[in-house]
Amino acid sequence: MSTLKIAIQKSGRLHDQSLKLLRDCGIYIDNGSEQLKASAANFPIEVLYLRNSDIPQYVEDGVADLAIIGENTLVEKQKEVVILQKLGFSKCRLSMAVPKNQEDTSLEWFNGKKIATSYPSSLSTFLNENNLEAEIHQISGSVEIAPNIGLADAICDLVSSGSTLFKNGLKEVSTILESEACLASNKNLSEEKKQIADQLIFRINAVIRAKQSKYVLMNVPNNKIEEVSSLLPVLKSPTVLPLAMGGWSSLHTVIDEEEFWDVIDKLKQAGAEGILVVPIEKMIA
Repeated sequence: MSTLKIAIQKSGRLHDQSLKLLRDCGIYIDNGSEQLKASAANFPIEVLYLRNSDIPQYVEDGVADLAIIGENTLVEKQKEVVILQKLGFSKCRLSMAVPKNQEDTSLEWFNGKKIATSYPSSLSTFLNENNLEAEIHQISGSVEIAPNIGLADAICDLVSSGSTLFKNGLKEVSTILESEACLASNKNLSEEKKQIADQLIFRINAVIRAKQSKYVLMNVPNNKIEEVSSLLPVLKSPTVLPLAMGGWSSLHTVIDEEEFWDVIDKLKQAGAEGILVVPIEKMIA
């Protein structure tokens, strides 16, 4: 049987989140200290620990079949790979930022300016699309300090919370790209490896759906069941079980995380009581 080779960051936040996702999918990696590759004990996968910026090339060349990597890196490296699945974590954005005392924040302000970045390709594309001419100063790290030391007038860098920009006297003025971790693939997987990849995606989807949902139980007067049920954002009707107390039933349902608090408030107003919220470990469609 074939073994699917999947590349992840050698170190960093995406490294930890990638391994957690595999564990949540029931895949356990036997990884000793400082290993550059390791196999799963219970799934036909071999993990390659690589430098983040090198991963797109390895996937394009077929050295790795899949990768868990940020969209921003794929866009920057412009390699021929396929995004199979967005993963919902490691969300950030590639943005333009200027000194916080800069009053003119229009795109035209960037004409003729020096812009420091670790993403020269993405920045160049943005400038061309907006008919801007600027000098791109490529640096590998600590981009946010560039304006303070006179190296650049502005920066183009990844932003998550914005706290790093604030600490360095900068403000975000324009977003180039929204990014999150994704599962990327080589374009020419064999049929056998595609089947393994499909099994992995099935597990990943079950984990993602579970994280985005809550299992909710509530007690409802029988004469309120129809009204309460009409408020539930589900494709199928809730489970209704009679309680030992006459005239009452227990309703069981699943609610999306994004809608949760709005729905809960409406349920309480409609007569639901004793609402119990339970996290879901896996959710199979």
